[in-house]
Amino acid sequence: MTKALDLSRIDELKENAYSNIESYNDPDTPDALAKFTSQIKTVLLADPELLESVPEYLPIALYEKVKFPPEAKIQWAHWVKEGIQPEWDDFKTTVAFNKEDLPLVLAVKNFSETLLIESCIVLFLLANENQSTPTSQAQEQDDNDYLDSEEGYYDQFDEEEH
Repeated sequence: MTKALDLSRIDELKENAYSNIESYNDPDTPDALAKFTSQIKTVLLADPELLESVPEYLPIALYEKVKFPPEAKIQWAHWVKEGIQPEWDDFKTTVAFNKEDLPLVLAVKNFSETLLIESCIVLFLLANENQSTPTSQAQEQDDNDYLDSEEGYYDQFDEEEH
């Protein structure tokens, strides 16, 4: 039996995690995010129950540390599109964790399999949205260039009339 994803919770987790990630992703202090995630991992490993009050810390702690094999990305996209929470047996075969993160992953799994799965969905979304962001920014720039050229066109046209 398939279990539905709580998409509003996923969106909230994603927004909160991304906001934190971006606040530590500062070019002036390039290692700030790595230090923060290292601290979070240590704290969560000692007490995974903290995730009850700050569930977004798990996707932050595992940010850029979870891999989705190319052949599994289609399955992940399907789960997200259809709003399906994967079963544990399906989930564990479609995601790869760093060896150094396995103690945290196992501690979280013992605390809440659902939160671990939701956090990986958030990471999947962040990884795939980050790949598409330049395209949307490029489109926005193209739109701005078009508007600028359009204004230039009308200015030039008006000058020719006078």
